[in-house]
Amino acid sequence: MKHTDLAANSQNLQKQTISETILWTALVTPMLLNGDVDFVALEKLAIQQASEGNGITLLGSTGEGLALTSSEQLAVVKCVCALSLNVPIMVSVGGYNLPNQLTWISQCNELAISAYLLTCPIYSKPGKVGLIQWFNALLNQSNHPCMIYNVPSRSGINIPVEVMKEIQSHKNCWAMKEASGDIDTFKSYAQHCPELAMYSGEDAMVPHLADAGIKGLVSVAANAWPAATHRYVEMALAGQHQTLLPVWDKAVEALFQVASPIPVKVLMHLTNMLNYPTLRAPLTELEITENPFALKALMAMDIEINQWLEQSQP
Repeated sequence: MKHTDLAANSQNLQKQTISETILWTALVTPMLLNGDVDFVALEKLAIQQASEGNGITLLGSTGEGLALTSSEQLAVVKCVCALSLNVPIMVSVGGYNLPNQLTWISQCNELAISAYLLTCPIYSKPGKVGLIQWFNALLNQSNHPCMIYNVPSRSGINIPVEVMKEIQSHKNCWAMKEASGDIDTFKSYAQHCPELAMYSGEDAMVPHLADAGIKGLVSVAANAWPAATHRYVEMALAGQHQTLLPVWDKAVEALFQVASPIPVKVLMHLTNMLNYPTLRAPLTELEITENPFALKALMAMDIEINQWLEQSQP
């Protein structure tokens, strides 16, 4: 068999594996009290996610990727890859300096990862031509399937449908993470880009998108509730919406009462999943820890979600 055939078969196997993953956890980056990365805690979190069958996304906004140095970013990816987990690992590519992003992809191409999450460049608000050039450059650099990330609340723009129509046929363009929070926007992408697997980037939207061709979720909530969130997605995709909306709407509201990942890190500290709730500036756990009502809401939701999980088991 030719080398090119082997490479094509390997990529097809990658796509099959990642396409079977209905839940990707946008993993937090645990930190010590002094702000250094807590690699011992990182290993424990990654192993816990893998035990529930959840794919792992590293260094996104939930992982405070842009607040880490380039050496810290690489160390985080190497740490999780070294665990040889039985779930796929997706690495975020974010920022707006294209040469830096291409270098980052080249470094990660050498590691045991499965996919990339390609973010719309922040701050710059490029037009259609600029976005097509941006994503094609990243897709060309990648040795792995890529998920395109639409997150206007952080990037400042919605990726035009015309851009996605143009790049969806690229051999490395596998999926889209849609986090506009707007059902019509999601449906428009799904309608015009049938070659892409569509994932929600909003925890609360999964039941509402189940009939719109959704393949799964890239989740913040799964950090605190890895088993419960997996069950939540399973039930939503199976059309079992009636027991999801009240409790999960409240849960998501509690986890996003201030900027993410502040609440989820505080909750994980309260439930002994993290040694410290430390975040990198400009984010701070003080947004929550100095508010007794916010803390009470988090703990109440943790109890309610765990009760829901017990009751929802098949």
